Amino acid sequence: MSFEPPVGRPMSAKTSEAVADVMFALSTPSRVRILGLLRERPYAVGELMAALDMEQSAVSHQLRVLREHNLVRATELGRQRVYALSGERVAALLDDAVDHVVRLSAPASGKRAAKRRLRRAQ
Repeated sequence: MSFEPPVGRPMSAKTSEAVADVMFALSTPSRVRILGLLRERPYAVGELMAALDMEQSAVSHQLRVLREHNLVRATELGRQRVYALSGERVAALLDDAVDHVVRLSAPASGKRAAKRRLRRAQ
């Protein structure tokens, strides 16, 4: 499936739906944490369970959602499934999301502090 970048024109309905779908896959902290771990190296399901302190069924459910959205891929190693990010673009997406949150939180706290100082000065 090919999507056009929305440079200089409105995003198509098809592209906006696909983007919203990926954002849905990133909408739970547990899935974001899984991606964060997989950002560092591939993990077996048991390792993810231990690292996240989650039940096997919960980890498997989250991995299924991530797999369905092509964010992770699984490799069979004997009786184990090992998961990894599906590519560098996923790592970049995660990095951009974290950077966005960090940038948003820094100015917000600065603005709040400035408003408090202004109120105290009045």
